[in-house]
Amino acid sequence: MWSMFYPILIIVVSNILYNICTKSTPSEVNAFAALSVTYLIAAVVCFVTFFITAKGRNIFTEFGKTNWTTFVLGVVIVGLELGYILAFRNGWAMNTASVTANITLAVALIVVAAVFYKETITPKQIASMVLCGGGLVLINL
Repeated sequence: MWSMFYPILIIVVSNILYNICTKSTPSEVNAFAALSVTYLIAAVVCFVTFFITAKGRNIFTEFGKTNWTTFVLGVVIVGLELGYILAFRNGWAMNTASVTANITLAVALIVVAAVFYKETITPKQIASMVLCGGGLVLINL
């Protein structure tokens, strides 16, 4: 059971810290300079963690197993980070920017899952999307 919950716990705690850090990024620093330092630290953490967790594996062999998704994910993550930095710099409050983005994302992913992965959209999900839309209107009034 714990294996179902600890990833969500990591996501929630990381997202809390992520929003605090993103909101606290100094407005006078170029966003891409800040992100460069961020990703340099992330690369070092990943590199060190690889050697702690990948007993006997060759990192270059593992690099060779990647595909296009690894490269696109790198670009997408920069877009995600930049979007939040710009949202906060342009006046979004932390308590509405994240909620607005995540509700919009959840609704969009229901559609993406149905179109690209043939997942079924249930009446409960449709009702949830309607409620989410109403929530977005209310939270941003």
